[in-house]
Amino acid sequence: MRVEKFVERLAAARIGTTYNFYRDGERADLRRERLRDYLERRAAALVLLVGEAPGFRGARLSGIPFTSERQLTGAGAAEATATIVQRTLADLGLDVLCWNVVPTHPGTECSNRRPTRAEVEASLPFLEELARGRRILAVGRLAERVTGAPYVRHPSHGGAAGFRAGLLRFCAGGRL
Repeated sequence: MRVEKFVERLAAARIGTTYNFYRDGERADLRRERLRDYLERRAAALVLLVGEAPGFRGARLSGIPFTSERQLTGAGAAEATATIVQRTLADLGLDVLCWNVVPTHPGTECSNRRPTRAEVEASLPFLEELARGRRILAVGRLAERVTGAPYVRHPSHGGAAGFRAGLLRFCAGGRL
């Protein structure tokens, strides 16, 4: 995969009525740069951890799936899901690439909504490209339905313990 081209295509994408934070907003350049760096650093990851869509306090601000601005800089918004996911991955020593079924934000600056079927379908080329050569693990039921991958409980619907237990079941002892 050519990361630069991937990020350019993502920034140019119009996915339903979602907010494309890689194209729009005063920090779009920074979010694209962060995503490029993240994808390059995780290029060798054999597992793709797929959620539903970016949270309004997480990737919509940081540019990196399942990551909040506070995790990157120590300031700004924090997001509970991002905190649980990143802490659990670090605790278990898991090297995964995180992504979302819909990579742009459905919702508003202060709310999330479920992506529409059309938004999911328009997003599939990005997901499929990142999934090539990787095992997929779905975080939440929408990701499970779209990918057909094994499911782990979404942190916001079962907390850290349920998410961690799902990861451990999937990766047999905490290592992928």
